[in-house]
Amino acid sequence: MTLSRRQALASAAAVPLAGLAAGHATPARAEAPAAMLPQSRDFTLGDFKVTTILAGSRPVEEPQGIFGMNVSAEEFAEVSAANFIPTDVAQFFFTPTVVDTGAEVILFDTGLSPAGTVAALAAAGYAPGDITHVVLTHMHGDHIGGLADDAGAETFANAAYVTGQVEYDHWAAAGNEGFDAKVRPLAERMRFLGDGDSVRSGITAMAAHGHTPGHMAYLLDSAGEQLILMADTANHYVWSLAHPDWEVRFDADKDAAARTRRSLLGMAAADRIPLIGYHMPFPGLGYVETRGDGFHYVPHSYQLM
Repeated sequence: MTLSRRQALASAAAVPLAGLAAGHATPARAEAPAAMLPQSRDFTLGDFKVTTILAGSRPVEEPQGIFGMNVSAEEFAEVSAANFIPTDVAQFFFTPTVVDTGAEVILFDTGLSPAGTVAALAAAGYAPGDITHVVLTHMHGDHIGGLADDAGAETFANAAYVTGQVEYDHWAAAGNEGFDAKVRPLAERMRFLGDGDSVRSGITAMAAHGHTPGHMAYLLDSAGEQLILMADTANHYVWSLAHPDWEVRFDADKDAAARTRRSLLGMAAADRIPLIGYHMPFPGLGYVETRGDGFHYVPHSYQLM
């Protein structure tokens, strides 16, 4: 069964959720999902407990205005039909990840607003005060929006903050309102990473530039098991991941983003490493295999239960 525009918009009316990202677009609301969608999913990776939380979801019309900008409408329609998805609407998901190491509770990205993210954390059994570290993969609004409310009140008062040096330096010089309101006030409490640096033992930063100038992915490694948090390396399982050379409007450097997709997804496919994507269909965890000149996304079923 494919999703029609009418069905998607009806679903959005029943489940009022956050708008698109600032840096993508300005969020109108950021409530947490209601009963129609789950809000959290737990996985086991070695000694780590990994939980994806759904901080928001909404339908977006005219998706070729975002994905596949460099291909014809005919090719876009053909690929979409082959994958049983409509061409007139897409469902967007916004999925932070919690990694509980036993000693730390580390939140990767913060959603569009405190309300949506705090509610999703609560569904997973966590309170904001439980978060020991907040790691920002990049500075788009749907990743930094949950850091503080509109009055500037910090959401994760007990947390240390970690992000990439290149990413921070870019936005610090860009004059971006969202960054200035949400991220800059935390600068003195931030630790800055480069490619290959560690958040802590078993969590390593991976340069994945292109979506933004300093966009980072993270490799989790525990008791011999690995998982990649790819963040926004690929923003859709068909129109971006499966076709890595298709241009995405939100990618700052489209050529670099395509090279990053081919490199990171190629590594995941070759080494059979599962990955979590911030915008993959919830719960966001899956596997990738090579297929032709691109890739194929295989959603998680029960492998890491």
